[in-house]
Amino acid sequence: MPTENACQLCREAGGEILWQDELCRLVLVADADYPGTCRIVWKHHVAEMTDLDTTERRHLMSVVFAAEAALRATSRPDKINLASLGNVVPHLHWHVIPRWRDDRHFPNPIWGAAMRDAHGRPAAAGAALREAFVRTLAEEQAGA
Repeated sequence: MPTENACQLCREAGGEILWQDELCRLVLVADADYPGTCRIVWKHHVAEMTDLDTTERRHLMSVVFAAEAALRATSRPDKINLASLGNVVPHLHWHVIPRWRDDRHFPNPIWGAAMRDAHGRPAAAGAALREAFVRTLAEEQAGA
C-alpha cells in the first residue's frame, strides 16, 4: 500500500471540491461522458470501510447518499451507480456516477468497453449540485 506521500488522493483533491468537512470531501469529476460524476474522498489515508469506526462509516455513507440524492435532483439520470473500488488508488473513496440508457457503456460499468458513441451532455453545474447536496446532507443529518 502506498504511503500518504505517494497516494494521489492524499496529495490532490481528486476534482473540483464542492464541499468538505474534517473527515471527507465531495469533488466534482471532470468527465464529459458522465457529467455530474462525483467522488467522496476520505481525508485520512485508509484503504477500506472497515478501517473506519461505526460513527465514521455512518458519516461517510450519509455523504454518499446526499451526493446521490443531489445528483438525481440536478441531473435527472436514468440510474445512479455507486462504487467503492480503490484497486488503482487504495485510498477510501466512493464514486457517484450518473447513468443514462443511451450513455456510452449502458447497461455495463463505465470502466468497460464502450457499447456506442458518446452523446453530448451539458456539463454539470457545480453550484447547483453543491446547493442540492448541502440541503440534502442537512436533512439527512437532522433525521439521524
